[in-house]
Parts: sequence; C-alpha cells; structure tokens
Amino acid sequence: MFADDYELINRIAVALIQRRERIGTAESCTGGLIAAACTSLAGSSQWFERGVVSYSDQAKTEFLGVPKALISLHGSVSAEVAEHMARGLLAHAPIDWALSVTGIAGPTGGSAAKPVGTVWLALVHAGRPAHVWRENFDGDRHAVRAQTVTAGLTALCEALEDRDN
Repeated sequence: MFADDYELINRIAVALIQRRERIGTAESCTGGLIAAACTSLAGSSQWFERGVVSYSDQAKTEFLGVPKALISLHGSVSAEVAEHMARGLLAHAPIDWALSVTGIAGPTGGSAAKPVGTVWLALVHAGRPAHVWRENFDGDRHAVRAQTVTAGLTALCEALEDRDN
C-alpha cells in the first residue's frame, strides 16, 4: 500500500461499514494494487468483497463481460471499457460499488492519442449513473500506478462521504 492511501482506506472502511455496503475492484493497469491497498487494512473482509485483475482484453471479456466489439472500437483504454468493466463486476458479484481502472502505465504502449499515463477510471453504484473519468499522470510506471490507486480511492471516498449517495 502507498503511505498516502492509508487514511483514505480507513475512511472508506468506516463509510462502507456504516452503510452496510461492499465494494469490488476490476483492475487492469494497476494489477490488483487497489485491492491490495484495501485488504491491507485488518477487518477489510467486512466491506471488501473481491478484486479482479483483468490485464488482458480476453480477461476483460471473459470475467467482466466487456464486449470484444467494444474493445475493438474504442480500445481497451477507454471510457467505454472502464465503465463496462465496473458494470460487469457489479452484475456478477454481491457488491454495491465497483471501481475499475484501465490505462497505460508505460514505459511503452502509448500513442499520440493515448500517451503513457492515460488512465480511465469508473465508479459505479447499483442503480445509479456511472462516474467515468480520464486522468493523465506523469512519471514512470510505478508513479502512474500509484497515482491511479490514489485517484480511484479518492473518488470512492468522496462518493461514500457525499450525503446524496
């Protein structure tokens, strides 16, 4: 776990326990780092249900139900795929929240349209519109992945602490 994320995870845990809700993650470029950060907290089994590492396009399709045609049309690093990853996990797991990430951590794999550091995240709660957003992170592979973890946890924490959610 990244040191800056410890407070976020504690706040997430308190909020989810109070709400009697659970979360799952669907991760590509972070390779399970968000799930690892969540489960680093003792007692996380009360609120963390599962994490799926769907690094390949085949895994995104097989485990999360992302249509192959969608990946072909938009690419695996896209808003559409991030949202489908989260919705797929939400549909197949006993959870209330799904957080997904897909991106290009580098140092290779980027393009002019999607440079290294491009990450799409999606946060979905059952029965509500998805929150999908793009981040453009700087730094090496480790830095991009660390910033992605923090961005995802921050968005989740803010959503949980928002009285309207």
